[in-house]
Amino acid sequence: MANSKRKTFEKRRLRVRSRLRKLAGGRARLSVHRSNKNISVQLIDDAAGRTLAAASTAEKDLGHVGRNNLEAAGAVGAKIAERAKAAGVEACYFDRGGYLYHGKIKALAEAAREGGLKF
Repeated sequence: MANSKRKTFEKRRLRVRSRLRKLAGGRARLSVHRSNKNISVQLIDDAAGRTLAAASTAEKDLGHVGRNNLEAAGAVGAKIAERAKAAGVEACYFDRGGYLYHGKIKALAEAAREGGLKF
């Protein structure tokens, strides 16, 4: 019997995260979450168990409240790169979760790279 979309997503998320943890090398994790209305990203220090920086389209100062499109994803990527620099983080690894590296996720990652984050 075929897996449901949710089960396939969960399997992909666990596979991606376990592979990234092996290669982490003490770097922070840039974790992405996408919903129907918003896209958010967190820079997480797994060793200390705390969030170093975060950005989301739910923030009013970004001007993309309730939007989940390529333009909004690019703005969130640029904002997280700016906040990561302020937190003293230059290198991290990109945890796309169970989402495919395509479209909004790719736009977010490229904007973060252009902003100076290395992953």
